[in-house]
Amino acid sequence: MAEKISLNRPNTSISLDYLVIGHLTADLTKNGARLGGTSAFSGLTAKALGLQAGLVTSHSDELDTSALQGLWTKNITSPHTTTFKNISDGVARTQFLYQTAKPIVANDIPLFNPTPHIIHLGPVADEVDPKILDRFPESLKCLTPQGWMRGTNSERKVIRRDWVNYIETLNRADVAVISHEDVQSNEEIIASMASSLPVFVVTENYKGARIYWHNDARFINAPEVKCLDDTGAGDIFSTAFFYRYYSTKDPWEAGRFAVLLASWSVTRKHLDSIPTQDEIKKAKLQLLSY
Repeated sequence: MAEKISLNRPNTSISLDYLVIGHLTADLTKNGARLGGTSAFSGLTAKALGLQAGLVTSHSDELDTSALQGLWTKNITSPHTTTFKNISDGVARTQFLYQTAKPIVANDIPLFNPTPHIIHLGPVADEVDPKILDRFPESLKCLTPQGWMRGTNSERKVIRRDWVNYIETLNRADVAVISHEDVQSNEEIIASMASSLPVFVVTENYKGARIYWHNDARFINAPEVKCLDDTGAGDIFSTAFFYRYYSTKDPWEAGRFAVLLASWSVTRKHLDSIPTQDEIKKAKLQLLSY
C-alpha cells in the first residue's frame, strides 16, 4: 500500500495506488444537481477497496465536491462543469449533455513518485487525451472509453458516435471495459477491440459481463437483484475489476468480484451505491468457494 499523503500539501511528488482521470459531473435530477461522473464513482470505490486514491479532473468552482473527502484531487478550474441528465429504467438509459468543462491533456498531469499502481482513464464527454497513458509505462493502464464514443444531437441528447482510431488507443492500454450499449452490441467491433489489448470486458447490464483474455471468452452471470438506481454501476464494476485483476492477475476472478459488487450497488441510490466493507468481504469469500 502506498504511503498516505497530505491532501493540503502542494507537492508535485505524489504517492497514489489508484489514479482516475476524467471529468466530475453535475447530474441533474428532480431534486437538483448531484455529483457524478466516472471520477467520482471510481475514486470512491477505489478508496472503499482500501487504496490510496486520487483524481485529475476539471470543473467549475461552484461544484460541490465535499463527498470526495479523503481523495487526492487536482482540478483544472473551468468556467463550466460537465452537466448531464440521466433517465434510466434499469435496462436502458437516455442521457442529455448540456455543457462541458475543459479537456484534460498530458501537461495537466502532475509528477507521481512512485508511479501509481493503476491508471484509469475515464472520459465521459471526449475530454481525456489517451496519450496520457504514455506517461505511465510501469502502471496497469486501464480504460473505460465510453466518453470517446459519445456525441450529441441538436437537442443535446447523447448519441453514439464512431470511436476514431480506437485500435491505436486500446494498444496503449492493458485493460478496457465497455458496455455492450457503447457499440450497439456490434460483434465485429467487439472482436476487433478485444484483439487490441490483453484484457477486454463487455458489460451487459443486469445480465453480467463477458471477459476476453488470451483468445478465450467467458461470461460471468450477475445475481438477480432489485434495481433502485444503476447510475455509476459500470464505474463501480470497472474499478473493482481493475483492482482485483491487479491483485490476482486473474481476469476471471476479477470479473466475478466486479459483477457481484456492481450488482449489489444498484440496490442503493447514487453515491450511496459505493461498495460497503461487508460487501467487499462477502465478494472475496464467494470467490474462494466459486
